[in-house]
Amino acid sequence: MRAAVADLQDEDFARPSGCAGWLVRDLVCHLVIDAQDVLITLVTPVEEEPTRDAVTYWNVAQTPPTGEDPLDALIVRLAAAYQEPRLLKFHLDDVGSAAGRAAELADPGLRVGTQDQVLTAGDYLDAYVLEWTLHHLDLIAHLPDAAEPPAEGLARTREMLEKIAGAAFPASFADTDVLLVGTGRRAPTDAEQAELGEVAAQLPLVLG
Repeated sequence: MRAAVADLQDEDFARPSGCAGWLVRDLVCHLVIDAQDVLITLVTPVEEEPTRDAVTYWNVAQTPPTGEDPLDALIVRLAAAYQEPRLLKFHLDDVGSAAGRAAELADPGLRVGTQDQVLTAGDYLDAYVLEWTLHHLDLIAHLPDAAEPPAEGLARTREMLEKIAGAAFPASFADTDVLLVGTGRRAPTDAEQAELGEVAAQLPLVLG
């Protein structure tokens, strides 16, 4: 995703993203904060037993965000303060690469605390595979020439989303379609709706 952001043109930052109420620049700013959270969490070990894993970490709702949440509004103001896209690119690459190195060095069995929950570092990072794969799709929602998420990330995210749903999506659905339809990022076509069967009643899965 850092590479996808690095390849964006300046004018792309003013385009809408797949997140309601956010431009691409706002989403990139959110990714910077995500990377900071990863760094903070991985150096904050705890002694308690895990209370969540990569699947149960997520709170599931069926109402998509409106973009009017106070924290969402703060992201918009913070992103605007960067003024130049190159500064956002630099900050994401700087903090994001550090978060990546920290993830590679982390003991997967290390217990870490975040949002009043305890996870192993491995489960915590798996949860971020889901988070960042979905946000990569948000990043390129209106940028058809931008690089797509890696296939292994899409497959792993589909696997986790199906566990969250407690049901498998039709095998005919591509991984990207599962993620977009499953999380309400786009509505299913009539044909997809018919194929979804009973799973359709659970959608969208809004993860928070």
